[in-house]
Amino acid sequence: MGFKTILVPIEQHDLMNPTLQTALLLARKFDSYIEGLALRVEIPAVFAVTDVGAVPIPALEQDIAENEKRSRSLFENFMQEHGVPHGRDTKALSSGWLDNAPEGDHFVGSHGRVFDVIVLGKPGRDPKGPRMSTLEAALFESGRPVLIAPPTPQPQMGANVLIAWNCSTEQARATAFAMPILKRASRVIVLTVEGGAAVPGPTGLQLCRYLQFNEVPAKPLTVGLDGRLTGEAILAHAKTLGCDLLIKGAYTQSRLRQMIFGGTTRYILSNAELPVLMAH
Repeated sequence: MGFKTILVPIEQHDLMNPTLQTALLLARKFDSYIEGLALRVEIPAVFAVTDVGAVPIPALEQDIAENEKRSRSLFENFMQEHGVPHGRDTKALSSGWLDNAPEGDHFVGSHGRVFDVIVLGKPGRDPKGPRMSTLEAALFESGRPVLIAPPTPQPQMGANVLIAWNCSTEQARATAFAMPILKRASRVIVLTVEGGAAVPGPTGLQLCRYLQFNEVPAKPLTVGLDGRLTGEAILAHAKTLGCDLLIKGAYTQSRLRQMIFGGTTRYILSNAELPVLMAH
């Protein structure tokens, strides 16, 4: 069992290369198939009114075709440069392209249901960069984990893993999804932040016991807030411990509450400098 199928929506922005680099790091671990598709923003249909009725404006259709062409070229050139063959080899590293993907973020969520993981860039303030709406569609509509790539590619991923344990269903689900990576890791730290955002549930020590039964070299670590936000404490210890992957349940609090008041998920999405595997 592993991450044998990886979906990477392709856009034209500066974070696309590190996103593909992160996907490839994961794919090389499991001899995965990586599929790309052109991610298009959903826009209202625009028609020109003529004597024979309303017809689509050719310029818009041309823009869509150009976007598809550029996105496919970016994806296939990257795969070729990194020695990833085109095809659908179930037993070796390979890649393929989905032609004419429907527009809108919702398609990422629905199509992602038949992949082991979806890899996206980290949303930020750049309106031309990765969008939060795409990430949330993947998290809430696919039923699959989402691997969020950092802005700067890493040389390795999954050797030194931090699990941000808050006792929640979301965190348990993210940890279960990550099991193929955790079993291959050299070190796994289960971090509990005392006084931080959490729900009633099993302790970090209990999670470690479960992981050890599954041949994961997990060790517990409990730290205090020390005047920091929960997300800030998590990322600080990830950096101190030299972790190359963070496992985090997404939105234990509601999305609306986190949008208004902030929250651990939002903080990590805004500030993480390492790959983050999330699930809801």
